[in-house]
This record gives sequence, C-alpha cells and structure tokens, in this order.
Amino acid sequence: MNDFEKTDVDKFKRKNEPKDNWERSVLEKLAMAQIREARTARRWGIFFKSLAFLYVLTFLVLLIPDDFTGAGMSKDKEGFTAIIEIQGIIADDAEASADNVVTGLRDAYEHEDTKAIILRINSPGGSPVQSSYIHDEINRLSEKYEDIPLYAVVTDICASGGYYIASAADQIYVNKSSIVGSIGVLMDSYGFVDTIDKLGIERRLMTAGEHKGIMDPFSPVKAFEKDHLQGVLDELHEHFIDAVKTGRGNRLKDDGTVFSGLFWSGEKSIELGLADGLGSSSYVAREIVQAEKLKDFTVREDAFERFIEKFGASVSKSLLKLTGFSSGPAFR
Repeated sequence: MNDFEKTDVDKFKRKNEPKDNWERSVLEKLAMAQIREARTARRWGIFFKSLAFLYVLTFLVLLIPDDFTGAGMSKDKEGFTAIIEIQGIIADDAEASADNVVTGLRDAYEHEDTKAIILRINSPGGSPVQSSYIHDEINRLSEKYEDIPLYAVVTDICASGGYYIASAADQIYVNKSSIVGSIGVLMDSYGFVDTIDKLGIERRLMTAGEHKGIMDPFSPVKAFEKDHLQGVLDELHEHFIDAVKTGRGNRLKDDGTVFSGLFWSGEKSIELGLADGLGSSSYVAREIVQAEKLKDFTVREDAFERFIEKFGASVSKSLLKLTGFSSGPAFR
C-alpha cells in the first residue's frame, strides 16, 4: 500500500470513528497541554525561587564579619590590635563623647582576640567631666583586663582633656611634630560694662541668690566671685595634675612648667616624660604589640542624624558665645 492509499485509509477511519473516541482524543490533548503548561510553570517557579535564594544567601554572606572562619566565630590564633579614635572636641554632644569612647573601649577589652588597645588621639581637649569619665573607665578596665595593655598614639594634637585621657595609658607614642601638653583649665567670657554705660543702656538683672548672676558679662566682676571661680578652676587643675602624676609616675620630669598650661612638640614631650617615644599606630601594633592586624572599635555616629539632633544645641551655644557667656570650665 502506497502513502496516498494510507492517507485515504486514515481519513476514512477518522471520518467513521465513533463520536466518543473523538471527544476522548480532544480531552487527552487538552490534558497533555495542561500538563505541559504546569511543568513549564513549575520550572519557572523553581528558577525564580533559586534566584531569590541566591540573592538572600549573597546578602547574608556580605553580613558575615571578616574574621568569620566558616565554623563559627573561632578564635583568631594571632589576634589583633584594637584601635579607638578620639577625634576633635571631647564633649557629651560630640563624637568623642565619654559614652562613645567608653563603649568602644568595653567592646575592645571584651573581645577574646584583642592583644592590645590603641587610643589614637587627635584632640585639643574639651569637657573636664567627659575626659574624667573616660580616664576613670580606662583605669577600671585596665585593672579588670590586666593582660591587655593600652597605648595612646598622638597624631596632630593631644592637649588638655586629650592628654588627661592619654595619661591613663600604659605608654604614650607621639610624632616629633605633635602638640602635647596644655595641662590646665580655663573659663572664658566677655565684659560689656563700659560699653552699655556709654550707650546709655540700663542693665536690669534680677536674681534669687546673692551670687546667681556670677560671670554676667554686663555686670562688674566682684572680688569674692572672682576668688570663688579661681578656687573652682584650681581644684579642677589639681584633679588634672593628680591624674597625670598617677599615670606617668616617675617618668615625669617636672621642671616647673609641665603643669603650667604650656604645650610642647612631641619630641620635647618625650624629654619631659609626657610621652614615651616616637611611633604611629601601625608601628605600635607591629613592633610593640606584635599583632599587626588592626581592628577598629570606634563608635561612629551617623553624620546627618547627629546634625539634626544637635542643631538646636549648636545654635544655642553660638548665641551664648556671642553674648559673652561661657559654657563652663574646659580642659583646652
């Protein structure tokens, strides 16, 4: 039978095929089409689920700390040198606040792989209270973690409150051109008494408490109040001196000017016993600690949030300065 004859036979069979067989054939085709569609949809579903899984896995991998070994947070055999930055003015509303610095210190001391800690200081000073908080916490943590030494490394400047903090370190390293010292306290203001007299302005100051208007820039300075303020500054200065003497011990060479508020170059500060040697953070980690790897524990605030949060306080301080008021005693 040739091909043409076969085709005629097939046509004849389909023409004479029972109606129920034809319907069954259509249903089978529809069923197969549905199965193929379901398989295709399942394949695409698997593809997109796999893609989502890879995305999440990649995100989680990026969150894993650098020192994660793959078998959990295992102990680094060599360890590292922790570093904490103290930059700028030391104040409760600044990045170099006691809260931020102390948080970094505690985290560094508590980490099991910390071999030593470096305080990298570049600060002209600031609040006596904030500086004292940090100084005292260093002493407490140093006693608790006796095996972890703490070094201060000075970059550009370590003066007043900055040096108050540094004096608690086991050793202080500087650059030969660093500015170091300024162990003193100040409180500044302005006086406009003669100015308002010349302008014919009457000053109306009402207080409850005889000395509540102390340091008012538009009123004459009273001898008693001046002596009282000087006594407060002297007391704060003594706290500063005691802290430095305790921290530096017999390394300090008091030539009569060390506690006068003067400051010196890094090279001269070594001669005076205010510092121990020349060196950078990497030098101290590599040569002194012998744990070259540095791990940063500095607590850093978001710049934009901090700006919004502190804008009102900054404006208020600026207005106070313009009117002659001081924000209080300062190690600077």
